[in-house]
Amino acid sequence: MPPLSVAPTPRTFTVADFDFHLPSELIAQHPAPERSASRLLDGTADAPVDRIFRELPALLKDGDLLVFNDTQVVKARLFGQKASGGQLEMLIERVLLPHEATDGSAHEVVAHLRVSKKPLPGGRLHMAGGLARGGFDAVYIGRWPDEQGQLFRFRLHGPDGATPYDLMAQHGHVPLPPYIDHGDDADDERRYQTVFARVPGAVAAPTAALHFDDAVLAALEARGVRRASVTLHVGAGTFAPMKAGRIEDHVMHHERYAIPPETLKAIADCRARGGRVVAVGTTTVRTLESWARSGDTQGDTNIFITPGFGFRVVDMMLTNFHLPQSTLMMLVSAFAGYEHIRALYDHAIAQRYRFFSYGDAMLLRRV
Repeated sequence: MPPLSVAPTPRTFTVADFDFHLPSELIAQHPAPERSASRLLDGTADAPVDRIFRELPALLKDGDLLVFNDTQVVKARLFGQKASGGQLEMLIERVLLPHEATDGSAHEVVAHLRVSKKPLPGGRLHMAGGLARGGFDAVYIGRWPDEQGQLFRFRLHGPDGATPYDLMAQHGHVPLPPYIDHGDDADDERRYQTVFARVPGAVAAPTAALHFDDAVLAALEARGVRRASVTLHVGAGTFAPMKAGRIEDHVMHHERYAIPPETLKAIADCRARGGRVVAVGTTTVRTLESWARSGDTQGDTNIFITPGFGFRVVDMMLTNFHLPQSTLMMLVSAFAGYEHIRALYDHAIAQRYRFFSYGDAMLLRRV
């Protein structure tokens, strides 16, 4: 892969423009000992400034509005076997709402499936030992969202009254990203979750928010920085590599979101007092900018933000460092400027910042 270096903005971007070489030892395998002890690369000026995350309140001002994603990561990775005995792994992408289910129940899910041979419709998988042994069964219904879909639709059968969320909580594992090379443990269960997680449904954490702790939140409040929240249930597609040769041919994954009325009012009030809307994480950016375009306060979004995108809501963004050639590299480049992001990533690598989900953070302003 080419070295990460500052270059003139290409007139037409290619996937390769968002590539860079990252030494493997900079991929954080564990969180920092304290949430707010992570490093913070201040990229709001022309030259990068190295800080500690707990310094964030001093970089914001009275009247600014921080918008968080309050999704809660569920223990969506499950193990089981086919009736033939073959082992399998299931990653539940989302629990379908009753109106989305084939039978109107709240027991259907869509999932990724790792198995030697895909089941036939009606096939029964025995998860966590199967229903007869204290686990549950999953009956395969078909592909999702259509016959050519990449995901699989299942109806879960557990003990009477057990919801899919109950079954995941009892039998599941924390769905750590593919670049983390250890199995989940009690520390992951605690730290791969924000301190304000409220609405279950994500299979990946909104990682920029992992750095906040009670002390930082109290300091922000004392400074006069307001808070609001949205919900976007982060899907496993956030880690999917771009397979299309051209950016414009990439098909984005869908994620479910909701924005409460009080958040819309908080944004309007922020604008009225001259404050800045500060999105905590790319998931919050995608949620707010989806609403700005569609007017829908809830639904599914597959918004794809690339350089040239016109932002309508977000003024500043907190984010972690992203994978090479990823849609999120394109998003931050659209937000802060392609050359500026390249320079910040050069600096982060040279200064040995920690990358990806358990890594350090960066503060950006919109160009």
